[in-house]
Amino acid sequence: PVAAFPKRLARVARHDAKVLRTSARWLVTSREHHNYTYELTKLSRHHLAWFVSVVCDLPVKQVRGYLDEIESDDKLRRHIETAIAGAARRGLADKRVRYARRIGWYAIVRATRPTHVVETGVDKGLGSCVLAAALLRNAAEGHPGRVTSLDINPEAGYLARTAPWSEVVDLVIGDSIASIAALDRPVDLFLHDSDHSRAHEKREFEAVETKLAPGAILLTDNVTATNVLAEHAERTGRRFLAYRETPANHWYPGDGIGVAW
Repeated sequence: PVAAFPKRLARVARHDAKVLRTSARWLVTSREHHNYTYELTKLSRHHLAWFVSVVCDLPVKQVRGYLDEIESDDKLRRHIETAIAGAARRGLADKRVRYARRIGWYAIVRATRPTHVVETGVDKGLGSCVLAAALLRNAAEGHPGRVTSLDINPEAGYLARTAPWSEVVDLVIGDSIASIAALDRPVDLFLHDSDHSRAHEKREFEAVETKLAPGAILLTDNVTATNVLAEHAERTGRRFLAYRETPANHWYPGDGIGVAW
């Protein structure tokens, strides 16, 4: 109705003004041009803990402990800050370390104690470091494991090339489909985070299916864009669940975690 238009316009204007302020602040304070990093809102972090709790069948209090664990890992945080400061690509990365939904990856690895994790898509190696940190904690508790990190870019993974994290990371450069086909040991946890086209995501899950260990978990970082993993879960008789993150103080709407198990 015409009478309600001024009120509707005011609400839209307030929303858009907030987005514009956030966007303008980011433009002058951030260096990132893709793979944006940010903190989660308090509510989004709370929902992430429950998401992992359901998937891994663990008390949510234990999951929150895992989230606190990675966020309070000062040694890893200092390493990432130092590595970024000295990297050739430092002009494209923010100095402050923010993990966002990756803390959920950490919690899942801590909870399930996989022997072999495979991730596709590495970029700087922030996610690789998070996965490696979880595997190192598991190893200290008597459950060793490794992560095979696949990327087509020879410059990828520079954050994960320093000990102790590099001691559990096998960085493989090449096409992800060919690299998956060449895997020589069962995969307990697989994470798609490479080419986010629907076709490529589908090919990765199809390629890794014969490589999976019994009870393996499949994750996708593309769940807010496609239904590929949900469809794969239905075809293969698995359960599926999705989580969508909410970034704090960032213009980007966020990504998420899809899981099939």
